[in-house]
Amino acid sequence: MAPNLPFKLNNPDIFHDKCLVDGEWVEAKSGKRFDIVDPGNGKVWATAPDTNAEDVDAAVQASHKAFQSFRKVNPRTRAQWMLKWDALIREHRDDIAQIVTYETGKPLAESQGELDYSLGFTWWFAGEAERIQGTVQTPAIPGRRVFTVKQPIGVAVALVPWNFPIAMILRKAGAALAAGCTIIVKPSPETPLSVLTLAALAEQAGFPKGVFSVLTTSLDNTPSLSETLCRHPLVKKVTFTGSTRVGKLVAKICSDGLKKVTLELGGNCPFIVFDDADLDQAATALMQLKWRHAGQACITANRVYVQSGVYQKFADILTKKTRELIVGHGAKNGTTMGPVTTPQSLDKAAAQVSDAEKQGGKVILGGKKMHGVNGETGYFFEPTLITGANKEMLIFKEETFAPVMALFEFKDEDEAVEMANATSMGLASYFFTKNVDRTWRLLENLEAGMIGMNTGNQSAAESPFGGIKESGYGKESGKDVAVNEYLVTKTGTLTLDGHY
Repeated sequence: MAPNLPFKLNNPDIFHDKCLVDGEWVEAKSGKRFDIVDPGNGKVWATAPDTNAEDVDAAVQASHKAFQSFRKVNPRTRAQWMLKWDALIREHRDDIAQIVTYETGKPLAESQGELDYSLGFTWWFAGEAERIQGTVQTPAIPGRRVFTVKQPIGVAVALVPWNFPIAMILRKAGAALAAGCTIIVKPSPETPLSVLTLAALAEQAGFPKGVFSVLTTSLDNTPSLSETLCRHPLVKKVTFTGSTRVGKLVAKICSDGLKKVTLELGGNCPFIVFDDADLDQAATALMQLKWRHAGQACITANRVYVQSGVYQKFADILTKKTRELIVGHGAKNGTTMGPVTTPQSLDKAAAQVSDAEKQGGKVILGGKKMHGVNGETGYFFEPTLITGANKEMLIFKEETFAPVMALFEFKDEDEAVEMANATSMGLASYFFTKNVDRTWRLLENLEAGMIGMNTGNQSAAESPFGGIKESGYGKESGKDVAVNEYLVTKTGTLTLDGHY
């Protein structure tokens, strides 16, 4: 049963605050727990087990044992379990969304929207489970046949962030389970409880014990726990979403064991508006893309480039629309933008605004912390617009991950492409234009793994998700590619005897 919570659940039995290992709800071996804070008021509202490196082996051994039988389960059975899981998550959508809001701070409507988006992955990968196919061919050498079969790689580990805790899990676990892998999830310290609801519902759906495991931990123990998981010899696959800095460490650690790795890392994504764009269309898309979860998404617009002829007009449209945002606790009716999730994000936002002003930028809206002002204890920052941005600013060089938007001015397409590509990252790029020839050129010339063309919302279960350059490698979601991240290809060669 759920402890005393600051919100009401329709089904309190969905709430769990212990780790799931080998089908059992367990505490950390140390017995220690850590606090979970509501970003909307800065108060502790729950706790979770603070596991560390000593908890890893039991979880991995159980997951490996479960893999020995799960890998042989008929794909249709796995698909049926996936669809049952999908149905159970839909049934408990509103309860899970409540937990997400109190963990992340995002408005309840956004949390519900995350659930709706995320369920595309369970539905999609249920279908993909039965579409894993090998090949047969006749090679050049007479009397031979060559076969390939696809098999699950083994125990997978998912290291996930706090900004989209449901989406990150279902996108990763959906592919792993469809392939026939077992998975151990290490959620972010900020968002362990929403992830535990998914684990509980996976078991209710029929997945055998040990197939889906969760180890929660504090920020202090996250590095050692994660490294121990990555180094365990029975772990064959690691999928990580987070910063480029940490992603490089994960890649280095996993290279010692030559483990298969998928990395979805930093974004610093450009958003380009040309003179011929539908400005209302572009502004509406940018509002949703930038202010969603208070700017805390890897694919959010981080550098907004506007062509000279419409720069001021577009800034005016954005100012008007941004003034209409209602900042408040995510569970409060009418809130359209919540707090940032961690207090560190407040400091980073303030530093970027201060730096932008020193570099000649003009703050035309917002620009200040709300946290600590007039008794406000939530991690709030005013939605901020800056004009006159330039490449000397921190906001040009690093991801913001806060509700701060800077507008850069450009003259022509070549300059826009050069500025957009002037980053080590390459996750997503967005542009708005009605010129068909330009659309094709930009698709080919922008250096990003995903290109939004007259759209700011391009993520979907059907679409391969992943970046290039220092935004990582590997793909999540999409046909074939995502499941292949959890498969190995085995080649068989047969020599025929006699006439053929």
